[in-house]
Amino acid sequence: MAELEAESLHFSVGILGISGGSLLLLVNNYGSSPEKSLIPHTALGVLLLIIAALLAYSGVRRSLSQSRLFSSVCLTVSALWGGSGLVYLLVGERVLGATELRTSLVPGLAAFTLALLILAIVSLFQREVVFFIITLSISLACGHQIAGLSSPSFGQSATAACYLLVTLVGAYFGCGRLLSFITRGRVEAPGTRLKKRRAGGQGVRGPEDCNDVVPVGLVMNLLSASVLACPLLAVVPQLSAGHVPWLWTAAVFQLGVCVLSYRAMDSLTATFYGFTSILHFTEGYSALLTAPSFSILPSSPVPFPVVFSVLFFILALFSCQKSLAEGLYQLFFVAYTIALAAQPSLSFQAGAQGVQAAIFVVSAVMLLVTSYNMLANRIPTGEGMFKALVMRVSNLTLRPRDRQLHDPYLGYSRYADAEVLGHACSVLAAFSITSSVEERDPLAVLVLPWTVVAGGILQLLVGSVAFSRGKTLESTAFILYGVMWSVWGLTRYGGLYGDTRGFNVAVGIISFLLFNSLVTVGALFLNIAWFLYAATFHLIIISFLLDAVGALPYGYDIGVSIVFGLVSFYCFLSGLFNMTFLTPQLPLGRALVRLSGEGGGGRDTCPHVPARKATAVHQIAEIMKSGGICGMPTDTVYVLVAACNRPEAVEKAYRCKQQAQDRPMSLWVSSINQLEPVRSLLSPLLWDFMSAAWPSSISMVIPRGPWMEVFGLGESAKHIGTPQSIAIRNPDCAVATHLINLVGPIAVTSANPTGEADTTHHNQVYAKLGDKVDGVLCDGPSPENSASTVVDCTKIESGHIGFFRVGLIPKSQVLQIFEDIQKRHSHGQINPGFETDLTEPGPNLTDPQRHTEQHNTQSPESSPVPPATQSPAYIDTSPHPSDSPSYRPWVLTTTEDS
Repeated sequence: MAELEAESLHFSVGILGISGGSLLLLVNNYGSSPEKSLIPHTALGVLLLIIAALLAYSGVRRSLSQSRLFSSVCLTVSALWGGSGLVYLLVGERVLGATELRTSLVPGLAAFTLALLILAIVSLFQREVVFFIITLSISLACGHQIAGLSSPSFGQSATAACYLLVTLVGAYFGCGRLLSFITRGRVEAPGTRLKKRRAGGQGVRGPEDCNDVVPVGLVMNLLSASVLACPLLAVVPQLSAGHVPWLWTAAVFQLGVCVLSYRAMDSLTATFYGFTSILHFTEGYSALLTAPSFSILPSSPVPFPVVFSVLFFILALFSCQKSLAEGLYQLFFVAYTIALAAQPSLSFQAGAQGVQAAIFVVSAVMLLVTSYNMLANRIPTGEGMFKALVMRVSNLTLRPRDRQLHDPYLGYSRYADAEVLGHACSVLAAFSITSSVEERDPLAVLVLPWTVVAGGILQLLVGSVAFSRGKTLESTAFILYGVMWSVWGLTRYGGLYGDTRGFNVAVGIISFLLFNSLVTVGALFLNIAWFLYAATFHLIIISFLLDAVGALPYGYDIGVSIVFGLVSFYCFLSGLFNMTFLTPQLPLGRALVRLSGEGGGGRDTCPHVPARKATAVHQIAEIMKSGGICGMPTDTVYVLVAACNRPEAVEKAYRCKQQAQDRPMSLWVSSINQLEPVRSLLSPLLWDFMSAAWPSSISMVIPRGPWMEVFGLGESAKHIGTPQSIAIRNPDCAVATHLINLVGPIAVTSANPTGEADTTHHNQVYAKLGDKVDGVLCDGPSPENSASTVVDCTKIESGHIGFFRVGLIPKSQVLQIFEDIQKRHSHGQINPGFETDLTEPGPNLTDPQRHTEQHNTQSPESSPVPPATQSPAYIDTSPHPSDSPSYRPWVLTTTEDS
């Protein structure tokens, strides 16, 4: 099947979810008659929505791990059953009449019949047998259901038979994969093994080059086009309220595609599907107004969609850098928005329906090409034409398209930059409110979806993405403006505002005015473009305030909206241009105010480099070799490290975080081989225990001794451990061990001032320690927030090991390791490296007093201080726990004694 990756429960849940939904529809179709449904429409709708949510969750989770075809199938079936469930629910609750069931379901079913058939063809070409059977069967089931709705005499037996096949195949394969997951691959049902596909093989795109949710976005465009084009082909009489579930399902799923595209570092695709989701919400809103409870014919006095067509056109031009086919595809939406602008009533008829019919055909072709190329990459789409054209222009230099393009100012982010979409939404919202309501019903003026969806929902999404990238000011601005657009749109154009004017409304607007004042001041420290963006929005809020108190000058609101729209348009254009071209750049201006001192712009921040690049690790290593201290990711939390052979760096690390006397630093090595110079001073049992337990999240406390002088610590050795013991650890982290390999043993302390919470993200390192840090190795959020397990090895020769703290590694696992090593020694199996040492005169390593004088290692997490008061990576070792009457170490001979 699809490429084999880490076995996931979500894969089995997705397949079983499809099987369960098919079983539900199988029973309903077999047991229903033309006069009465076996399962009430309300219950059927709710069950389908629950299964659709489960499938969407499985598809999204597998999408994050680049399981491409599975994600497309899961999310497509989820949208099918989600839209159908909403229609059944509305019919069951009598929002729609029973006679409207056919006209409501047919356009959506027609779209999914074609979409699933295309996915079945791709599955067949790629020899994905299970997905071929599932998608083809559901596609045929949708086709048979359309026939049954059109002619009751046709019956639903054929539909039930198709779902029966899906149920059987899905149940067998899903249970087989679930059994394999539970038994960790030891038991597998015949025919359920996933075929391995070499990553990056010939003709197959690597995970970083492919956005695997694009087919889902194309399916949603196919769905919307089918709903709008069916009235043109006389399949249904007209666009009605029964089509709203399909249109809004397409909009919601395209919002999900937008977010996942940012996760795939594909800003252009994310922006496009953000735009199309706005269109689908607007289409659904227009269809909703035709319901009997509203019976409103929406209108748009200002040809506002022309603004949208300009944004689509610019985006289409820049999307040609991905492929010429994608740019041409987006031009169809330029034509669609122009057709909408030509219809003041925005009825989505006539010319708009004709363009949607063309979009239906083109979306189907693009779905086939994109799905096939996602796995095989054989159908040419003109990917290199844009680059070839730019190379002919001497003044333009194309920016390389890789993940580093979207790296934030400080380090690494899992999401691409979303500011382009945020500024485009500001353009849409600003120009939409130039429409005047006057004496008409506010709902009749088609402004609400543009302000609430584009200015509100999309701005909130962009603000969330900006926040995840560590952009505090930008995220605050987008979220604040999103809330403002939503509130103002609902009150002014949603009928909630009415004719009410007065102080009560003005108070809320004044609060937004004060918040935006802070954003405007903050923008002074960013750049001129952002300052103008915040300042002109300030003028818009003032227009809201003047309108609330009934003192709005004629034309003021329209004027400031146009000014804000133009500033937003420049930010949108500069974002696209600067993201595409390395030179020249559209200027955004310098910061108007720069402060000196920490973080204020008086000096550049220290290097923040991605841990995934070997060159970045070498850069941090060179900084440490020169006496610098750096932040580093580990298998637990972020730590502050210094090279042991640079005593001044160890002193600096100890002082910079105001290290408490009862929380000493620890010693870390990349492997036990770095302890070779002192191997003769360590007991064979301790050495073998270290060899068996490392690398892992196990810290070992051993006695202190003169052997520490080998590492070149000098006077700074007093900061490592306590006078009696030190902690030593070999972390189970590839980045950390690679860095220690380059630098040598390191002194480690937590990357936060003493007493503060642990540092769990690379951006927090600089935020907490500022310019005291010389570099940060960035790897996003910490993989674990649990501390390491701290083992007392000071009395290991007598068969005793104690636990200062049980963390990430369970106590039973540590005891099992020690018991195995102890059994080996009891049978005379000693590490060959010690055979000579045990026969030659030398220090008596079994003498407890000598042992205590010569070695001690205390790990960052080996202190007796309760975990709540210490960093997961480090522990307080001031009073030795063995001195406490409450300390009872575990004692092992050959059995565990607790």
